[in-house]
Amino acid sequence: MIYHLAELVHRQAEKYGSRTALKYRDDKNGKWLKISWQEFAETVLLTAKAMAEFGVEVQENIGVCSQNMPQCLYADFAAYANRAVSIPLYATNSPAQISFIVHDAQIQTLFVGEQLQYNNAFKVQKESDCLKRLIIFDPEVKLNPEDTTSIYFKDFLRLGDNTHAESTVRVRMNEANAEDLATIIYTSGTTGDSKGVLLYHEQYLQAMRIHTMRLPYVTDKDLSMCFLPLTHIFEKAWVYYCIVRGSRVAINKDPKMIQKTLPEIHPTMMCNVPRFWEKVYVGVHEKINSFSPLMRKFFFHAIKIGRIHNLEYKNKGITPPLGLRISFAFYNNTAFMLLKKVLGIDRGRIFPVAGAPLADKVNEFLQSVNIPIIYGYGLSETTATVCCYNPTGFIIGSIGEIMPELEVKIDETNNEILIKGKTITPGYYKRPEENKKLFTEDGFLRTGDAGYMKDNVLYFTERIKDLYKTSNGKYIAPQAIEGLISSDKYIEQIAVIGDERKFVSALIVPVYPLLEEYAERKGIAYNSREELVKNTEIHRMIESRIEEYQRNLASYERIKRFTLLTQPFTMEGRELTDTLKLRRNVIKEKYATQIDTMYEE
Repeated sequence: MIYHLAELVHRQAEKYGSRTALKYRDDKNGKWLKISWQEFAETVLLTAKAMAEFGVEVQENIGVCSQNMPQCLYADFAAYANRAVSIPLYATNSPAQISFIVHDAQIQTLFVGEQLQYNNAFKVQKESDCLKRLIIFDPEVKLNPEDTTSIYFKDFLRLGDNTHAESTVRVRMNEANAEDLATIIYTSGTTGDSKGVLLYHEQYLQAMRIHTMRLPYVTDKDLSMCFLPLTHIFEKAWVYYCIVRGSRVAINKDPKMIQKTLPEIHPTMMCNVPRFWEKVYVGVHEKINSFSPLMRKFFFHAIKIGRIHNLEYKNKGITPPLGLRISFAFYNNTAFMLLKKVLGIDRGRIFPVAGAPLADKVNEFLQSVNIPIIYGYGLSETTATVCCYNPTGFIIGSIGEIMPELEVKIDETNNEILIKGKTITPGYYKRPEENKKLFTEDGFLRTGDAGYMKDNVLYFTERIKDLYKTSNGKYIAPQAIEGLISSDKYIEQIAVIGDERKFVSALIVPVYPLLEEYAERKGIAYNSREELVKNTEIHRMIESRIEEYQRNLASYERIKRFTLLTQPFTMEGRELTDTLKLRRNVIKEKYATQIDTMYEE
């Protein structure tokens, strides 16, 4: 049975009691601490009672601006128990971004994580006639001397320790229903202001139900690493699904710590974005290329055997020949196991990946070395998953089979992917004009993505809004070109340029440690990164690697010129959204001089 989010944690506590529900890392000693299902439920109830005592009303909007912490989940499920609406904000949000969401959603109560989130939120509160109070998760946060209203989370919990607050929460939990608004997920705003996606409990209940149909092998014996921000619908919906299935969740607070925390936890599951796996791909090949010729031959043969075994036999439901099975078993227990142990994913059973296109060669490599990637596609507007791979029978190049009970079709005019089903948002918060454009006349959601479908399997081609039209009238899909080239070991980031230009160009951020190693090997002298990227030999090397990747592109799609940048695209610099997507308009404006130079005769 799929329980309403207002009662889910409490029902699971009745079932699992003292078993571990959550794990989190103690910053001071590096130890992983456990939270039982009973403790989880009790803290959610305390938080819910404190909210009620604080005056949070039914369907009031409350905000959570924090990095991943157990307290984020306490706040979420406490809000649902009160029939309130939980609105996640990224821990990296600037004061201006926080202010926009706070005022758009009229948030009076905001939970914040650590010092940075507190400082930014308090700045907003001082200038706001809307935001009334901050509740601080981290007890180490130093309050501003002018602050007379904020309260630490531990002190906040004590507020609800009375029978009146408990009675209020119990009544609200009993009255909670599928028609209640659950969350407002603000989009990352690649093309303008963020829009609040409305997700009701009905959408979550259906999402949990169809995931159980598609992924029944997720069990209460699994352990999932919560790595992506809980602000992201991908991670939020996945963690909720783990709770539904009784799976344990280890919460990774600092994204920069993931290489350290994975080997500490050895999760069986983790959802992630393609960039993570692209770095794994590049890192493994770089390591293999540093080996002796004999060892290189060993590893490349292992990958070849893995590809044949997993993709040409196992994935097609065909029993491999005995010799192939023996060879695969050997490599699986040596080369592949060594790789996975180094990464900390040696116990991995399912690794969902979505959020951006995953290059076919990276996907094929991961499948070959027996890393169980489940590639998929979804949106905030669809409560995450629209389609994903099955354990077998998937097609490299696709984004997976349509989820149960979702209806997908392709617009004949522009190949836009259109979706209908119970997981689909009814619209954006306070955006009536946007909502009119969001749906077709027959009620299908316009995704803004183009693709095609064959035998209930979906294929992504391009983001329609990202399409460029060159001055020669040719359409360019920058994401597709970026996806091809970004898996190169020397390229950290790439932004393809070409809208209303006579040819395609690119801004490239190199992987500087590798570029500097290359320069040292070749005896290239330089005094700064600026000098290094202007070096003719460096430029020729990058150019030859780009040419290799774009051999199969049409001539008008190929990058003709590029500029190497000394600084990366960042969220702080506004070139990236909080979900690490390129803000093309910001890049176009910020690097206008470099772009114009590439088009000079």
